[in-house]
Amino acid sequence: MSGRPWDASYRDGPAPWDIGRPQPAIARLASAGAFVGAVLDAGCGTGENALHVAALGLPVLGIDVAETALAMARKKAHERGLDVEFVAADALQLQRLGRRFTTVLDCGLFHTFDDNERQQYAVGLASVIEPGGTLYVLCFSDIGPDTGPHPVSRDELAAAFNPAAGWSVIALDAERIHTRFHGDDGAPAWLATVKRVSKDCATL
Repeated sequence: MSGRPWDASYRDGPAPWDIGRPQPAIARLASAGAFVGAVLDAGCGTGENALHVAALGLPVLGIDVAETALAMARKKAHERGLDVEFVAADALQLQRLGRRFTTVLDCGLFHTFDDNERQQYAVGLASVIEPGGTLYVLCFSDIGPDTGPHPVSRDELAAAFNPAAGWSVIALDAERIHTRFHGDDGAPAWLATVKRVSKDCATL
């Protein structure tokens, strides 16, 4: 996955998905204690979600292919006195990180992949998340008016994070994603809570 098209989105003002604050759904998760242990923010952009989680005292790694966004994220971390690591990495090659995480956040990344890439992504995630760890996916939904680009169905989420690969979708809730081009209420979204389990236990 080339970082150039994504990087260009940050060069002439904020990107459409960069709202200058954490997504409300992610902030609610953080308030509820959903993030534990080492946290990976896959597709972190300019870092607002990662920084919000790090402010809770958790170790956070944010990855993205857009170097301009990462530079912005590092500057924010410095200005806010937060120790967050932001590195350039391909979300379709997560095994190259050589690290493991207890919680993974995907806010607005999953829906950018096609079907084949989603399968590759799910395999890569499985290689970096601890058994019993939790993945949270916030993505555009295909249900409701004024959907965002690349909306995702329930079936598509289930197909990517399937029991045969050691994933269990334990909750799939209607949510909203806020952007710079939707109204105050945002766009229809799914918030999926996905557990990493052994294949033998995936159907429990």
